[in-house]
Amino acid sequence: MNLKDGVKSSDNKVSSEAMALSLFVKDTTKSLTDRLESYEDIINLEVGDTGLTRAKSLEREFDIRQLYIKYEGDNPTGTQKDRIAFAQVYDALRRNFHTMSLATCGNYGVAVALAAKLGGIACNIYIPESYHTDRIIEMERLGATIFRLQGSYEEVVTASSKLAQEYEWYDANPGGANTPLQISAYSQIAVEIVDELGDAPQYCAAPVSNGTLFAGIYRGFVSLYKRGKTSRIPKMIAASSTGKNPIIQSHKEGLDHCRDLDPDKIKETKYNEPLINWHSFDGEEALYAIQQSDGKAFNISDKKMREMSTLLLKKEGLRILPASTAGLIALLELDEKENLAPDRFVAVLTAKN
Repeated sequence: MNLKDGVKSSDNKVSSEAMALSLFVKDTTKSLTDRLESYEDIINLEVGDTGLTRAKSLEREFDIRQLYIKYEGDNPTGTQKDRIAFAQVYDALRRNFHTMSLATCGNYGVAVALAAKLGGIACNIYIPESYHTDRIIEMERLGATIFRLQGSYEEVVTASSKLAQEYEWYDANPGGANTPLQISAYSQIAVEIVDELGDAPQYCAAPVSNGTLFAGIYRGFVSLYKRGKTSRIPKMIAASSTGKNPIIQSHKEGLDHCRDLDPDKIKETKYNEPLINWHSFDGEEALYAIQQSDGKAFNISDKKMREMSTLLLKKEGLRILPASTAGLIALLELDEKENLAPDRFVAVLTAKN
């Protein structure tokens, strides 16, 4: 089967300037301060500042006005994961680690492999034995060492963290102590949206899996609002695979906490794999974002995600991973149901296909 959150391929290329900076970062005869500054320059050159474009063809198709798409496929490895991968490697460099460990089912592994290569850090990547993808080849080409472990994604994350602790490697796995760092990295998406629009949109929609991206975007908008940079905080729309994500299910059941699902009932397909979890590592934070923003949560079928991916290619010329369209579909369904008043609306598309 194709890999969970399996973007087929990305060039994984960075600029010649970034490569030159990487040589400096890897030179341990230089001071740590100077090496960190150079790595930060790489981040500023390569990561983020992704495109925000008005989707006029979709506006006409769905009779909605001022619909904007935030396209995270512009990042070096083709997904939003580059934002947190480079942040984790910067932290590992700052703390003088030489090896890092993480579990992945795809995109995060490629992103960390690239970020670690540029930082001169060894990278051990653990992948559930049952998953297969072309992206494993990309990880290996970037110098990562791949290990296959039995168990679910969540179980492999736990195993990777234990190995990091045992061997004193840097633990780059989701959740735990990494949550604040990753949420901060993703909060920059909100900053970029406001920089382009001049204010926050009425609604901001995004897919959810672990919930980190969603929570980070919300945190960014809250920070901007508290600093007087926006007039409002958007209502956040979360979307995931029907019945297979604890954040969505917990909100729909009116719970005040993110309750795990039954692992035996989580069945993956090549379309829903980026979205499904029985446990969302940052689910509490994402659920809080929905509730505090008076947001919404939607279940989206594989069929709808496939159709939207096809439509985006036809109407907007974008090759988007089907699962990445979940938030956009939810936003359009909300408009169809409630006939939203004219305003500005943003949907985050997380990965190219």
